[in-house]
Amino acid sequence: MPAWVAILRGLGPRQITLRVGAPIIALVIALVITMILLRAAGVDPFNAMTSMIDYGTTSSSVVEILNRATGYYLSAIAVAIGFRMALFNIGVDGQYRMAAMLAAVLGGAVALPAPLGQILVIVAAMLVGGAWAAIAGLLKVTRGVSEVISTIMLNAIATGLIAYLLNPARLAEVRPGSNNVATPPIPESGQVPGFELAGGTVFGLIVLAVAVGIAFHVVINRTRFGYDLRISGLSLTAARASGVDSRRMIVTTMALSGVVAGLVGMPELLGASYQYSLNFPAGLGFTGIAIALLGRNNPFGIGLAALLFSFLDQSSDVLQLNDVPKEIVLVMQGTVVLTVVIVYELVRRFEIRLQQRAVAAELAAGHVIAGEKPAGGPE
Repeated sequence: MPAWVAILRGLGPRQITLRVGAPIIALVIALVITMILLRAAGVDPFNAMTSMIDYGTTSSSVVEILNRATGYYLSAIAVAIGFRMALFNIGVDGQYRMAAMLAAVLGGAVALPAPLGQILVIVAAMLVGGAWAAIAGLLKVTRGVSEVISTIMLNAIATGLIAYLLNPARLAEVRPGSNNVATPPIPESGQVPGFELAGGTVFGLIVLAVAVGIAFHVVINRTRFGYDLRISGLSLTAARASGVDSRRMIVTTMALSGVVAGLVGMPELLGASYQYSLNFPAGLGFTGIAIALLGRNNPFGIGLAALLFSFLDQSSDVLQLNDVPKEIVLVMQGTVVLTVVIVYELVRRFEIRLQQRAVAAELAAGHVIAGEKPAGGPE
């Protein structure tokens, strides 16, 4: 039985309506707020939205949306792993960039037949990302350093190291005919072919992203490790009482989050650029935080949120043709996240009230069945 079916069967009609309707209501509210902002800026909101939809649904845009969403999805899953244990991994951005750069160097230096070449680069990226994130976990359990502070600092260190290593005198070379520097190109045997569609080529590693989402769901919800992780996120004291080594779980969770973060740059590296350069995509880690929040750390919800953010990014290009600053899309994305978080919190509180009323009704019914007089009843 699919997990979402089991969840819905365990809920009452009101709760099902709330769970399904909450994101829809939140998106509608966010859309209304955005249209008000557009009108306040002197722009016809209906024309702007129509232009975005028309442009974002073309065949070429669909390909770009899927490719961009692949990186967004992996980034959000990496963040969600930490969230499930109440750990805030802000360092996904530095983890995936460091992993992509070193994996690109390895892939360009070692030529292996397919699929060994692809596996080598992907595994190297996972190891680098996991090791970089584990530093924050070790600092938390040994020195009490907040993972928020340590991952922010590790982002800055990663940026500095990449700038130092991405130099013609070290691990990079100057691209012919430009001032850009890049790692040696990965040979064809190490590249991952994509899927040809009418609008272009979709990254072949989109399949890997789907597999990571399925693995995330299975591990978190169907394994003892996932149970230990979730109970540690709810209460470290309860986790220790049940025999869970909370210190080891913190380090393991951060490392696992970094392993997935190491995959974020792989679709672009092995499917398009084939080398790490100064213009390699950056900032995917921070976008992943918003997408994980929007998707409520659920792999299916994260997938929808990744597609939404990717659609907004892609369709923002057409706004400039209508004399609308494309930065309005950032306002839209922020409004969506803020609105969804508020609506989800209101729904959570309302569900708690429903549960309290249901428990009170069952207790009252139990007293009556047992022949006891309900509190406050007639003598």
